Amino acid sequence: MKANFKIKPLEHTEFLGLFDLTDSELEKIGAIKMTVDKFPGFPCRISLEDAEIGEEVILLPYSHHKTASPYQASGPIFVRKRIATSTFETNQIPHMLHHRLLSLRGYDQNGIMKEASVTEGNTLEESIIRTFENEKIAYIHIHNARPGCYNCLVERA
Repeated sequence: MKANFKIKPLEHTEFLGLFDLTDSELEKIGAIKMTVDKFPGFPCRISLEDAEIGEEVILLPYSHHKTASPYQASGPIFVRKRIATSTFETNQIPHMLHHRLLSLRGYDQNGIMKEASVTEGNTLEESIIRTFENEKIAYIHIHNARPGCYNCLVERA
């Protein structure tokens, strides 16, 4: 039986006020304001869209795997200014993921990694379904394979 899934971006409410901070205040939290100078290349984790050239983004450290397991993790992410969290339909893949080499990390309910794979974005749906064939997998994290940055969460639907 085919496993249905839902892709979940980060909630914009986590980042409210971030663009109001000064450069000095951002520096204290390890973040920097940037102006997008190439497309694609600045993938927003709230909209799951690539930011447009000339758009302002913030690059910041983010704890994306908050678990009591040894697999807790954080890393750099981009967020766009004045963006609301995108909503995706069941089995819908955001366009931003189509043109990237991606790493999938499947975790059990205790946050322990049980599977990992690499796939081209144009075969992501099949890779997600294949990963969820393992009934021990409770959720999947998708990362950009080359830089290793976190993109989004995938849950069973």
